Amino acid sequence: MELEFKPIEAEDIEQLNQYFCRRPNKTCDSVLLDSFIWREYYDVKFAVRDGKAIQWLMEDNGVLGSAMPACKTEDLEYYFNEILEYFNRVLKKPLYINLADEEAVEQLHLKEMPEKFRVTEQVDLKDYLYDGDAMRSLSGKKLHKKKNHLNAFKRMYEGRYEYRRLCCSDRGDVWRFLDRWREEKGEEVEEHLDYEVRGIHEILKNCSLLNVRMGGVYIDEKLEAFTIGSYNAYENMAVIHIEKANPEIRGLYQYINQQFLLEEFPKAAWINREDDLGIEGLRKAKLSYNPVDYARKYKVEQIDFSESEQ
Repeated sequence: MELEFKPIEAEDIEQLNQYFCRRPNKTCDSVLLDSFIWREYYDVKFAVRDGKAIQWLMEDNGVLGSAMPACKTEDLEYYFNEILEYFNRVLKKPLYINLADEEAVEQLHLKEMPEKFRVTEQVDLKDYLYDGDAMRSLSGKKLHKKKNHLNAFKRMYEGRYEYRRLCCSDRGDVWRFLDRWREEKGEEVEEHLDYEVRGIHEILKNCSLLNVRMGGVYIDEKLEAFTIGSYNAYENMAVIHIEKANPEIRGLYQYINQQFLLEEFPKAAWINREDDLGIEGLRKAKLSYNPVDYARKYKVEQIDFSESEQ
């Protein structure tokens, strides 16, 4: 079996995009941008198969694994079995899949085959899902504090702030913001955040090729917040990949969060704000927006592999 894997480069983006959002999947990995941002961190490689699917290779804490194939629902079982065979016969390894979406796990009945696969929920990596209308309006008792912060920002900076749709030509403003943000974080920054910053730089260098939407808030003509998102048309879902703001400015996070959705995703039914990585501060912040559901993810480990049988 020949599968030719290669790293994701900017010139692959247009080709890869057509394989995403083709089946039910509400995780942030249902859109290409997440794989692009984290391709260096996970050493992501891909192979296009038969004009129908993408197969993946990636590393998770030094362990070689894969992800669920990007394909249509009716092709999922075939390409899952293909990557299973590739791991067993070519790599001589048991299959390991990281961040498998719940819909795929259920469609493939993997939990019903405990003699073949160990399926473990990755609790800290579940994505937070929100109602689009609620996030755009911030109405209701549960979001009352958010609206108070938002209104305080508008009063305090009246006539001095402006939301702008960002484009490739604004990359200099974003880079300068990131330099300030990274400097303020100092040595406390976790390794994954350095990779995130590099991923943002790659987005800005290639944003004309990516299906990406960006917004920023300027105060006194200085960028003080920005955000990056993409759209899953199959699920009518906005995915918010990046959101950063000056934490010293009360209500700024609430303002860019709401304004970005109003301007760029006015009809999105679902808002995916990704996971909390098990970080208590992130968890508290995401819970405070009253999620209505979660996009759960799973680790799938093959346990019936025997190299002598291959």
